[in-house]
Amino acid sequence: MKNYFFIALLLICFSAFSKESNYIFGWTHLEDSNLKTPRGGTTTGAAVTLDTELSSSWKLLQDPNLSKFEKDRLAILAMQGNYRVYFDFMETMGFVKDYQPKQPYQSWATEFVEVVDEEKNFISLQHVIVMYFKQGDGSVSDPVVMKHWRQDWKYEDNEMSTYIGYKTWKKKRIPWFKKKGTWSQSAYQVDDTPRYQSYGKWTHSENFSSWSSEETWRPLPRREYSIRDDYDVIVGFNIQTITPTGWVHEQNNKKVLLNESHEVLAKEIGIARYERIKDFDWDEGKNYWKSTKNFWREVRGAWNKRLDNSKNFELKTEVAGEVLYSKLFMMAEQYAQGEEEVINEIQDIIKTHSKINF
Repeated sequence: MKNYFFIALLLICFSAFSKESNYIFGWTHLEDSNLKTPRGGTTTGAAVTLDTELSSSWKLLQDPNLSKFEKDRLAILAMQGNYRVYFDFMETMGFVKDYQPKQPYQSWATEFVEVVDEEKNFISLQHVIVMYFKQGDGSVSDPVVMKHWRQDWKYEDNEMSTYIGYKTWKKKRIPWFKKKGTWSQSAYQVDDTPRYQSYGKWTHSENFSSWSSEETWRPLPRREYSIRDDYDVIVGFNIQTITPTGWVHEQNNKKVLLNESHEVLAKEIGIARYERIKDFDWDEGKNYWKSTKNFWREVRGAWNKRLDNSKNFELKTEVAGEVLYSKLFMMAEQYAQGEEEVINEIQDIIKTHSKINF
């Protein structure tokens, strides 16, 4: 991947459109200039063309003859496609003395979502970023490509790996009376390490399909831990809704300290809006994924084996100065260039960067 050296920049913080605004949703009574300008980057993406036609998946979901289970599967599969994405997060309330809301966060990306595994009761969706930037002279950059996050969906899952803080996940059983009719969603980082897992039910009406999670614990996202250390975990709820031209991921989060009382610092809302686009050059991303997907399949399998065989799982993102995601991305690049033997190193690297308790 010729744009490998851009990866570190992208992982630190996706660039954001820089806009001036006088409107502060939810904080209109405050005169705080920081709230009027979201933090993020200052780059602008190349122009895109929205696909305003009703998606084929959306049309299929409107079939009244489908069973609830069939509609659930179609809704999950409807998230595959080509998208412009906007990410927006804003604190809405605080619970500590002299609380002042933090600067909102805004970023963007262009990415495609592809099915990498599909069975009757299981669907895995991989996100891959392909971004073009407007440069100072008005030209457009070469594409920047990066494997992004992954979401796995499982019907009536028996157990989950629940985040408990301190880079540790604990196995949790789901009682049969709670799992009936539900789908679990597992979200994974760019290096296929676990992020969060929860379960919930899809609901469908004549023209509406949406999934709502149970309460979910998760590590701080990069947009937060790269600049903050005043809280320890995010505890919240997720809603993913299929729209006629894409889908939307909503979050309602508490920012929590891991002290005796699990003190809540603040609440935030978040929206990731996936809008379908057309006439966009995805070739670099498609070529990258084609040349590395077998490597990443081995990585997924190694992590799954590690998680499945543990009661508690602790992640070590850096060992002896070696950062896990950086090492795996470099190995994927080597694999794409024909050095297929690097695939034999995956098990040892993952073992080095994790600790399990049986």
